Amino acid sequence: MTNETAPRGIDPSVPSPARIYDAMLGGKDNYAADREVVRLLTAMYPYAPDTAQENRAWLGRAVRYLAEEAGVRQFLDIGAGLPTRENVHQVAQAVDPDCRVVYVDNDPIVMTHGRALLVGTENVTIMEGDLANVGDILERAREVLDFTRPVAVLLSAVLHFFTDEQDPYPLVAEIHAALPSGGHLALSHGTSDIERDNSEAVADAYSQRASSALFLRDRAQVTAFFEGFELVDPGVVHAGHWRPLPGVEPRPVEQAPVYAGVGRRP
Repeated sequence: MTNETAPRGIDPSVPSPARIYDAMLGGKDNYAADREVVRLLTAMYPYAPDTAQENRAWLGRAVRYLAEEAGVRQFLDIGAGLPTRENVHQVAQAVDPDCRVVYVDNDPIVMTHGRALLVGTENVTIMEGDLANVGDILERAREVLDFTRPVAVLLSAVLHFFTDEQDPYPLVAEIHAALPSGGHLALSHGTSDIERDNSEAVADAYSQRASSALFLRDRAQVTAFFEGFELVDPGVVHAGHWRPLPGVEPRPVEQAPVYAGVGRRP
């Protein structure tokens, strides 16, 4: 941020995942502490910003697929992060202005800027919530979305903030149970499958600096989140290789170590 004065109740000296991600995407809604984490991560792994950008591009393609090809008109974006270009509602409503989108995040900065950005925007809601309390999120989302009709739940780069001890798999299973037939899950997740030593060093550095730890998983572990879903082609692959746009060459997987996939509830 050009003005480093934070809203009341926010400590700008403590980096947050949402603001770090915003900084890597070239956004302005971050503080010096967030940019310092990006600087340290980039010094260790020069492709850290590329990874964030590739993940963001995947999210846009996934939402476009869900709206255009799968016919989904309701989206629940948990861990949405700060508003940036090609937001979920912009992509979905470009297909059909009647698409409804609910954004959820637990970062006060996201709440402040999201609400300001969305003033006057039709069919879009933002609410505070934590994936760790997914039952509460689903209950409140039902006030806006019709869960008797297909809903797409988006978990973009959020599950890797849960350790094995926190066990995020039951949280995703709760989402699966709440979705009707034709509902979808779209998720992306950082991995150490590529350049394991370097990836784990970056994760350790991130965990020491930010307010949330970073826990990387391999392809089998990421695929396990889709238990009960039918994977959409091409399955769980590196984010850049999930339905790339015609004429767009994905970055080498070493420059964007993120798995991504979309699943449909039968």
